Amino acid sequence: MDSLVIFIICAFALGVVIILSKNNIPPKLRRGFAIVAIVMVAVAFCLLVYSFFSMGL
Repeated sequence: MDSLVIFIICAFALGVVIILSKNNIPPKLRRGFAIVAIVMVAVAFCLLVYSFFSMGL
């Protein structure tokens, strides 16, 4: 459970950092970073929803 919480925090933090620093990222890396951040945030959201349902809420 602790590793899940750490992953969720890191995924959302990465998404925020990429959104806030989108002008400083080189154009070649911008699309790759955005795709990785979207995938990580989507997985974190799915794991968060799954953990709520598996706890019996």
